[in-house]
Parts: sequence; structure tokens; C-alpha cells
Amino acid sequence: MNESIKKAVSIVILLWVVFLIDTLLGLHLTRFGIVPRSIQGLLGIFTAPFLHGGFFHLLSNSVPIFVLSTATFYFYKKEAPGVFLKSIILGGGLVWLFARSANHIGISGLIYSLALFLIVTGFIKKDIKSIIVSAGILFMYGGLIWGVFPGRVSVSWEGHLFGAIAGGIIAYTTFKNNKTL
Repeated sequence: MNESIKKAVSIVILLWVVFLIDTLLGLHLTRFGIVPRSIQGLLGIFTAPFLHGGFFHLLSNSVPIFVLSTATFYFYKKEAPGVFLKSIILGGGLVWLFARSANHIGISGLIYSLALFLIVTGFIKKDIKSIIVSAGILFMYGGLIWGVFPGRVSVSWEGHLFGAIAGGIIAYTTFKNNKTL
């Protein structure tokens, strides 16, 4: 667990370092978010998860990304690096292709992807460990479902939706041949 926590803490520290450097130096890095169907917005697929619109935006994402990253690194350490990379690319790519014209930023797409990855893996593998992890994530983060529907204009519900879709796809493609029947 210790190594998993270290990796999750590193992610959270990276988010805060980027935010503090951006804020203190006035770099306006949020302009490098995902802007759908624009050439400039393609870069945002890789940069958007590390950019946040303000202190409370980042604060509200810090605990879930820590918890879900820790769980992913701990329970699926072999698959975790691929899960993170595929989540960023697939979730961000879907936002770039299909989301409304806006600047989409924040790590919540990855949060939704990890949550669905952990939940769907339990349904696919059907081993006791995966089922317990899946149930725990459903219990703790079941309310995330409401974030995939349009709400406040300033919230990228599309990032949530496509992150969740990405996580489900990644779980299925990772474990489809590894089912316990």
C-alpha cells in the first residue's frame, strides 16, 4: 500500500505544483485545455488533466484523485500505468471529438475514468477482491453518476461522461479474457 500511496501523493503534488506555478507567475496555463475540434485543443488532451480553474476546483479534485489513484495502483499495479495513460488519451480524445465548444480543464475526467475502471473490473473479473473494490467505489463515489449530465455551464460534464466511458472500455478491454466464471 505504501508504494501506491506514494504514487497517488505524487500525482496530487504535481497538480498543486502546476497550479501554484501558474497562479504565482500568471502564466494562464488553462488556455492549454481541450478545445474540441481545434488543432490547438489537441495538446489539451495531455495537458488538461493537470490544469485547474481555481483553488476550489483543484481542492475538490484532490481527494478523489488520491483515493482512486491509490486504489488503482494498489489493486491493479501491473495495469495501472496503462490505465492512466489510456484514460487520459481516450477520455480526452472523446472530449476533443464530441464535447461542446469550450475550454475543458481539470482531472475530473480521469477521476471518472478510474472510478468506472474499478467498478466495471469487479463486474468483469468477479473475484472477491475485485468485487469488494467495486462495491467500495460504488459506495464512496456512487454520486458521481450525476456529474455525467448537463448542469452548470462552467462544469465539463462531457469530461465526466467521456472519462467514465473510457474507464469502462479500458476495464473491459483489459480484463475481458481474464474473467473468473
